[in-house]
Amino acid sequence: MRKVHYLNPISPKGTALWTEEYEKTENLADAQAVMVRSAQMHELTLPESLLAVARAGAGVNNIPLDKCAEQGIVVFNTPGANANGVVEMSICGMLLASRDVVGGINWVQSIVGTENIAKQVEKGKSKFAGHEIRGKRLGVIGLGAIGGPLANAARKLGMEVYGCDPFISIDAAWHLDSHIVRVKTREEIYENCDIISLHVPLLDDTKGMINREAISKMRDGVVILNFARDLLVDDDALEEGLKSGKIRRYVTDFPNDKTASMEGVIAIPHLGASTEESEDNCAKMAVRQVMNYLENGNIINSVNYPNCDMGVCTKAGRITILHRNIPNTLSRFTTAMAKENINISDMMNRSRGEYAYTMLDLDHPTPQSAIEEISAIEGVLRVRVIR
Repeated sequence: MRKVHYLNPISPKGTALWTEEYEKTENLADAQAVMVRSAQMHELTLPESLLAVARAGAGVNNIPLDKCAEQGIVVFNTPGANANGVVEMSICGMLLASRDVVGGINWVQSIVGTENIAKQVEKGKSKFAGHEIRGKRLGVIGLGAIGGPLANAARKLGMEVYGCDPFISIDAAWHLDSHIVRVKTREEIYENCDIISLHVPLLDDTKGMINREAISKMRDGVVILNFARDLLVDDDALEEGLKSGKIRRYVTDFPNDKTASMEGVIAIPHLGASTEESEDNCAKMAVRQVMNYLENGNIINSVNYPNCDMGVCTKAGRITILHRNIPNTLSRFTTAMAKENINISDMMNRSRGEYAYTMLDLDHPTPQSAIEEISAIEGVLRVRVIR
């Protein structure tokens, strides 16, 4: 029986997918898999039994990725499962920034209890007049699971759309509206667009990408939407841009101590993926990924090990090896099998930075002596017998 520990409540639509081979455990020390959403894991002691951590969502800042990799624990996330919720919230953000809906609602609440509200509304509504988004230029930076569908939706709303993503996948490119203007640099987005929406991961190259230099290249009165990561934007530069009028509105799903109190900021309490559908989709994807890994050894959507998928094993044996990415390691694995006169019928080896993963399908079950020899090889972190 495989045991799963939940650090957060997980949607029943996902947990219903577990087969009778799985059971929930309240004790982390007994778990082979952990399901998590927002719970902090950095201070947890992870047991030797733990094989997988599945984040029912995209962000993994709450998970100690390097620590897990060193212990031979594969960490999964669920990219794209909550994409539609974030796309819809991004469209909402554009509308909130273009039409002063928030200001108008707050004003109406401020006059509740006074006489003849209807008359006051007709007299005061001009203070909250805004702009339509139809015909405006939207710049989308990052055309992946969220940015791509947002760009397509904006086209249907009558917007002129510019997109920038030097690392766009072939599949994502095929699904883009043909009228979207593809540009090679962010600077072209900054210089041409009325609204800029950020949909990139937080990397060394993207951290603080919206800084003084970037803002100086933007059109006057630009609107910036951030439904990706807080640290993509330099808060000091943002504040200067808002005060000068260079930036008309900043819409963020990640308010912090500084941005929450800035004039011109529409701060949303991280609601982008907070829909029942998103939570269901993330849970279902996470459960399926864990089951596929535990039962077949396949890694799909890992954030600390390379993806590696050989399907369901039809051979007599399959072993998987999590190891450091060291030259000649693969040849040492095959040598160990040759010593036992075991033929490798199929294999796959993938690397990701400092770490690698090897899957071996065998014509015979693997003897314990071969497992012990492979486990002793330099850089090997975990060996599993799948079959």
